[in-house]
Amino acid sequence: MNSRDIILANLNRTDPPRPGMNFEGGGRMDDFAVFWPHKSGLFQQKRWVEGDLEYFDDEWGGLWSRLVGGCERGEICKPMLEDWAQLPDLHLPEGNTPQRVAAIQTFFAGAPAGAFKLAVNCWVFEVSRYLRKMEVYFEDMALYPDELHELHAKVAVVCEGRIRAAAAAGADGIFILEDLGTQQNLLFSPAMFREYFKPLYTRLIGITHELGMKFFMHSCGQNSQILDDLMDCGVDCFQFDQPTVYDMPALAAKLKSRKVALWAPVDIQKVLPTGDRAFIEAETRHMINLFRGGLILKNYPDLHGIGVKEEWDNWAYQTMLREMDTQTGDTADGM
Repeated sequence: MNSRDIILANLNRTDPPRPGMNFEGGGRMDDFAVFWPHKSGLFQQKRWVEGDLEYFDDEWGGLWSRLVGGCERGEICKPMLEDWAQLPDLHLPEGNTPQRVAAIQTFFAGAPAGAFKLAVNCWVFEVSRYLRKMEVYFEDMALYPDELHELHAKVAVVCEGRIRAAAAAGADGIFILEDLGTQQNLLFSPAMFREYFKPLYTRLIGITHELGMKFFMHSCGQNSQILDDLMDCGVDCFQFDQPTVYDMPALAAKLKSRKVALWAPVDIQKVLPTGDRAFIEAETRHMINLFRGGLILKNYPDLHGIGVKEEWDNWAYQTMLREMDTQTGDTADGM
């Protein structure tokens, strides 16, 4: 089996010979070729430093800032849509263009043979909350439902176009990053999810499946209240960086029953940052044994941002290899 076969076997839960692997850099195992739009040159970002802050724009017209030397992401400081009066004339980026298709095709052409080709895509909440600014957006959910539905519809047009561009370029899957939860609960009520997002998720994920691709969703925080809704929408794989925020045995049972996979590092809040080798190794084995059969393992790309040393991350990785060796007798299967 090549890497694509192994990922599909985990997604479909058809007795995969090992978990999928997604470890970037350092010669580690990686079954994926992941197209990140911000690395493609399709949008030329501007960056500059003023004092302790670095400023940068995004393709949607927003302005961001971050502490120099701090976390990579930063915070939106000037949104594109500051007043609802701007909504009728709101200009959003293009979705499906020949340039986008060509950029994705070029990237995949340079990928290792047999890799699972995954395209990162924009999504409704991820974009809309920053078009308005987070705290304003949450007020909008209560005060301006009509305007918010209209905004979401406009963003969804771009999302759909990019799904179609990825399919035309030969992608095997679509990956979105849509943080919906805090450590304890959702950022909004389940009823609001069902009103504002579920119909769009269902339509867009349906298009993804119709085009022959799988659908992967990253979401930080506690999303238990809508996991069934998300699976009803058609999510094939959840990418959780904090799996221990859930009741992990219950989560494993739910995903198995719905034939949905988990894509995760060793927990980035409660496990990796401890620097406790025995604990990290034990929790790595625990996660693999719970989710085996529908599991993709990964690294966390910003170890500095979570206070984790590369050595600690490597303890987890080496434990994964030992566990796979125990399962298959051959850690070299796939890529």
